[in-house]
Amino acid sequence: MKKQLFFFILLIIFGLQLNGQKTNDVLYLKNGSKIYGKLIEADSSQFKFQTSDGSVMIYTPSEVEKFTKETPLFEGRKSNAVIISLETGVLIGPQNAIYSAPFSFDCQFGYIFSTGTSLSLSSGVLFVGRPFTPLLVEFRQLINNRKVSPYIFTRGGAIIPLGSDYTGENETYYYDSNYNIPMNYKGGGSFSIGTGISWAYDDYYELNLSFAYRYAHYSYRERDYQYGYVTYKENLNRLEMKLGFRF
Repeated sequence: MKKQLFFFILLIIFGLQLNGQKTNDVLYLKNGSKIYGKLIEADSSQFKFQTSDGSVMIYTPSEVEKFTKETPLFEGRKSNAVIISLETGVLIGPQNAIYSAPFSFDCQFGYIFSTGTSLSLSSGVLFVGRPFTPLLVEFRQLINNRKVSPYIFTRGGAIIPLGSDYTGENETYYYDSNYNIPMNYKGGGSFSIGTGISWAYDDYYELNLSFAYRYAHYSYRERDYQYGYVTYKENLNRLEMKLGFRF
């Protein structure tokens, strides 16, 4: 199952890359012009070229400096602007926590620079049997400025438990749903490092698919009616896969 998921992720990324990195024929003219389109015919007497608006132009070899294929630059990405991101996903893989299917939802607020570097503050919900709220800082770097671009990122911060079932002895408790045992949760650190693919659209929003290694830890103090209080520590070591929108 893990291998199938891994190859499925690679297939999506490879497909997005192929779809986004289409090349155009380009004519460089000796007068300094650069014409994008499709080369229809070329011989010793002429270059017949269809431009991007559908017009057919004919140039003599004396007018043409060179012919090449290029991936056109994409200008639909935000730059030097405030950004908001929404992401949701799951944490996959074995670990020693008692909960087998954690998931997360994040809202990010930040700024992207002209270099493709962005810095964001992130919060939301991480559910591992009970909800935590993460408080994270993210650094993200786009690899290029094309319509489809890979990126790398890292996040770090803390997770804090949310809510309680009752308060007693100056502490808040949550009842374990399986055994109805009161448990006092404490937060801990969280760290992620990963990569992803960003698909940009002309009206300055993006679709993102990412996967990363995520580590987080927390503890809980459980009331044992025979032995008193016992403290347990839980560690999450997971592959995190997320789908998100940035605008």
